[in-house]
Amino acid sequence: MLTKRKKTAVIKDVAMHETDTGSPEVQVAILSKRIEELTGHLKKNTKDKHSRRGLLQMVADRRTHLKYLEKTNKKRYNALIKKLNLKK
Repeated sequence: MLTKRKKTAVIKDVAMHETDTGSPEVQVAILSKRIEELTGHLKKNTKDKHSRRGLLQMVADRRTHLKYLEKTNKKRYNALIKKLNLKK
């Protein structure tokens, strides 16, 4: 579970302006953080199939946001990939 403090820290790192909460960069960053935390949970709880399904949905959602960003603005996409240390 992503606490409010962690979420605001993630948003501050990636936001384009101070009230930015819905840009693709912010959404990808939040999803990436949630994916990291859920991956740690699933390493401990290998039989938790419901959480695994949620993880797959989040990964697909992040991939969709990344495709949109790559299609609309390649420069912002490359900067986000570098900042979040994601592989292509």
